[in-house]
Amino acid sequence: MGKKVNPIVFRTGYIFPTKSVWFANFRNYAKYVLEDNKIRRFLETKLKLAGITTIDIKRSINSVDIFMNVSRPGVVIGRGGSSLEILKKDIEKLLKINPKAKNSVKINLHPLEIKNPDNSAHIIADRLANQLEHRYPFRRAANQAIEKVMAAGAKGVKLVFSGRIDGAEIARTEKFKQGRIPTQTLRANIDYTEKKALTRSGYVGIKVWIYTGDIIR
Repeated sequence: MGKKVNPIVFRTGYIFPTKSVWFANFRNYAKYVLEDNKIRRFLETKLKLAGITTIDIKRSINSVDIFMNVSRPGVVIGRGGSSLEILKKDIEKLLKINPKAKNSVKINLHPLEIKNPDNSAHIIADRLANQLEHRYPFRRAANQAIEKVMAAGAKGVKLVFSGRIDGAEIARTEKFKQGRIPTQTLRANIDYTEKKALTRSGYVGIKVWIYTGDIIR
């Protein structure tokens, strides 16, 4: 089972917390799920240059707290917090919130810096996708990514490329691995993500697994 499902979803509730924390009744549940999805898609596009990885959303009665894990928090905050304020107004427009209305929902943004970006599957996948889109040799890019991840203290890394790699006429799958990736061990702290790179020959799928050790509760 561990080899066939998303490693993060497989461990959610055991070693990983849920990405959204709130309570809703029958009427508001679908609305909150849709809003969370809109917020995540918007921030992933808007903060791509900031190296965003995960977005956690916590709701209370009159507030929505959004915790953004980024590799460059200065890009999100801006000079004197100007960029953060603009981002807050954009989210209010996205959710159709009037901050001047009585008892309106308040948006709170919390940018958090990632301590070790080279151990983040999202950042590695974004870097690989950018290299493939600029026609960088995929084997060289994969080997360089593996070296950086292992040098950052990871115990294992696995990369998978799928599609018309290097403009080949027939699609294929290429795998690169170093160290251990215990996908069936629930206590294993495995970061995982999927990205796609739009090359001249079409999309190339990228999957990244990074194992940094066990979490024992």
